Amino acid sequence: MRRTRILTAVLALAAGLLAGIPPALAAHSEQVTIAAESYTWKNARIDGGGFVPGIVFNRSEKNLAYARTDIGGAYRWQESTKTWTPLLDSVGWDDWGHTGVVSLASDSVDPNKVYAAVGTYTNSWDPGNGAVLRSADRGASWQKTDLPFKLGGNMPGRGMGERLAVDPNNDSVLYLGAPSGKGLWRSTDSGVTWSQVTNFPNVGNYAQDPSDTSGYANDNQGIVWVTFDESTGTSGSATKTIYVGVADKDNAVYRSTDAGATWTRLADQPTGYLAHKGVLDAENGFLYIAYSDKGGPYDGGKGQLWRYATTTGTWTNISPVAEADTYYGFSGLTVDRQHPGTVMATAYSSWWPDTQIFRSTDSGATWTKAWDYTSYPNRSNRFTMDVSSSPWLTWGANPSPPEQTPKLGWMTEALEIDPFNSARMMYGTGATIYGTENLTNWDSGGQIAIKPMVQGLEETAVNDLASPPSGAPLLSALGDIGGFRHTDLTTVPSMMYTSPNFTTTTSLDFAETNPNTVVRVGNLDSGPHVAFSTDNGANWFAGTDPSGVSGGGTVAAASDGSRFVWSPQGTGVQYTTGFGSSWSASSGIPAGAIVESDRVDAKTFYGFKSGKFYVSTDGGATFTASASTGLPSGDSVRFKALPGTKGDVWLAGGATDGAYGLWHSTDAGATFTKLSNVEQADTVGFGKAATGASYQTLYTSAKIGGVRGIFRSTDEGATWTRVNDDAHQWGWTGAAITGDPRVYGRVYVSTNGRGVIYGDTSDTSGGDGGTDPTDPTDPAPTGACAVTYKITNQWSGGFQADVQLANTGTSAWSSWSLGWSFADGQKITQLWNADYTQSGTAVTAKNVSWNGNVAAGSSVSFGFTGSWTSANTKPSSFKLGDQSCTVS
Repeated sequence: MRRTRILTAVLALAAGLLAGIPPALAAHSEQVTIAAESYTWKNARIDGGGFVPGIVFNRSEKNLAYARTDIGGAYRWQESTKTWTPLLDSVGWDDWGHTGVVSLASDSVDPNKVYAAVGTYTNSWDPGNGAVLRSADRGASWQKTDLPFKLGGNMPGRGMGERLAVDPNNDSVLYLGAPSGKGLWRSTDSGVTWSQVTNFPNVGNYAQDPSDTSGYANDNQGIVWVTFDESTGTSGSATKTIYVGVADKDNAVYRSTDAGATWTRLADQPTGYLAHKGVLDAENGFLYIAYSDKGGPYDGGKGQLWRYATTTGTWTNISPVAEADTYYGFSGLTVDRQHPGTVMATAYSSWWPDTQIFRSTDSGATWTKAWDYTSYPNRSNRFTMDVSSSPWLTWGANPSPPEQTPKLGWMTEALEIDPFNSARMMYGTGATIYGTENLTNWDSGGQIAIKPMVQGLEETAVNDLASPPSGAPLLSALGDIGGFRHTDLTTVPSMMYTSPNFTTTTSLDFAETNPNTVVRVGNLDSGPHVAFSTDNGANWFAGTDPSGVSGGGTVAAASDGSRFVWSPQGTGVQYTTGFGSSWSASSGIPAGAIVESDRVDAKTFYGFKSGKFYVSTDGGATFTASASTGLPSGDSVRFKALPGTKGDVWLAGGATDGAYGLWHSTDAGATFTKLSNVEQADTVGFGKAATGASYQTLYTSAKIGGVRGIFRSTDEGATWTRVNDDAHQWGWTGAAITGDPRVYGRVYVSTNGRGVIYGDTSDTSGGDGGTDPTDPTDPAPTGACAVTYKITNQWSGGFQADVQLANTGTSAWSSWSLGWSFADGQKITQLWNADYTQSGTAVTAKNVSWNGNVAAGSSVSFGFTGSWTSANTKPSSFKLGDQSCTVS
């Protein structure tokens, strides 16, 4: 269904957003005040929405599992709630590529340790190199080792693996398979340092499309998996036998029997295929290999399954169907560790009529299928599917047999049986994680019950966001699955936009004074690229495309919904009255311009292209270039007009090698003033005004005061509050932002792979503190205070906690220092959003440079990870300086 999953923001990023030259600052930059405030961050629930290429269970601890995504980070399974916890939200703007996870490894010797190999693209789209992240607290916090090459979490071949592996006998030893001809790498100090295994004989040679010149499809997919034979080592000593899979159709599998000192190609191995997975059953001495003629995750025409006897060197073709009958490759592969003779595999690229899952209970001698034909086109399924928790997985489809909805899956390269529970299986698809907890029913002739096991894992790429003043609080434009109308942010919507169902929605807008009128545009293989709604996005009907349209582009609705302006891909800017039954070409504005509407005057529209701002006062028929100068010269720009005020426009964007920042116009774009206190800005949006404020609240994803973050201003940009923190950064957030016009402080943030994030403030006063941390006359941190100490996660020997410090007095603080003692000798291992010292059981946490200001009635938060031994009792008292705080 969804065959394209390229980074939605590549073009914007390539336009210079991530160039390495700092921007020139305004000559008379104002003093920037950056206050801290406690925000609660959540996802607007969609549940899934993207490709999950890897699922990893720990082999020594029950219920410990991880999932990796191609652009949306990594997750840890929470058994108590049957949900996933995101682990890489701390990845910042400059390291956005580290949200792409090419491999995960969970340490079976020390289950607290987990490793992630990160990096999104091996070509120029990602300017940074890859890295290996290591965690000693199950992903609650990370340390990083940068690599001298790139990794490709969103590159072809990303479903193969795992490329990263920990020695199950000596966990200080790890191996990493690299792409791009960089070879095999090894660490002997638990991932701190890495060096190339120079005697490994093959760096791979397979590329999806050698003729591609972009660096994407022509990249050598390299070393694709590493598997240890744990039976050839003892605790504390390196495992002797290691198998490595290489992207080379003639030389796919290598082995070392001397702990990596020497390597040889396995004799008599199959040729003509790529080895997607290599899974070892050490108990019976079998290495199972899933082969495909392509690298995946979208392609694959032929495939085979093979079993290698590790003691005799005998190869056996155990394919469940003859090669001539395959139209797919094999990739997903797993062994039941409780019953190692049970093996399962997937036909990952069987798009039509459905994916296929195979199961054997006799080491591959015989197989059964998840579904079979009875009399074509009728099917008999060994499964039932319940998607009521994610109802959009039906895509609103009503297919003819043998297709069914919901599908069993597609792009099914991740498949794992729980090593402690033979009845539980999970598998990844292009849109979700499915699973079952009665898998063994398969063998008795019954049906297994499959349902989404994906709550908490949010993997959509967000292109646009809108929060109307009435109706649904949130409308989204998403890559791959179109977008949703959220009437409840905590509930998965019943369906994405349909009639038509765009593969990707690129832009949407509503009529400011008539929010029931909504328009969206997007991409579709065949069919219209524009759709309209007259009931606030609940139901849709297709418009008619002008000639030449090839993609969605951007769209704007008049303030009263009477007309629309559309700048599609493939042709020039167009305008229409009514609902797009016919379009006319706009004049005076170049093709590809970004278009928006004035939120008061129904006939005024705006455009931007290559440094020029354009204005139409006749409903989009003609545009005139503004005389304004100094705007960004490129097209990495987003702008919006303020609701309720005619001609009030804010423009954000630029690049580090030129103009970059935030501009404001109060005369419909005739002139713009650049805000001197904003160094860089990429989005701008509006929300409900603060109590007593005369201007709506501004939100931006920006760099202010040297800090990258999500910022809010309640005074028309004069001062700014950073509302996120270092633990909540989500990589690249440059596509869209909007406040909520009905809820003060609520902001909706776009991410590229972590879905729609929304934040709510703890500031019930409805305004910002405005003290200056450099002003010595600001009051000292005295007066009443309250502390909330919450343990958010705990495991054997470790825990994570959040601390909220509230100013319950009547005067603002310009700095703060909070002290407490641990009753059970707990030790802090890492702390964020504050500086700290610990002496014995006594801890002191102090503000950092940007969060010293805490207004009366406001609060500040920080978090940490720590270790514990016999007990983990919460501290019973806290002091702000010499003042005792109330504890809750």
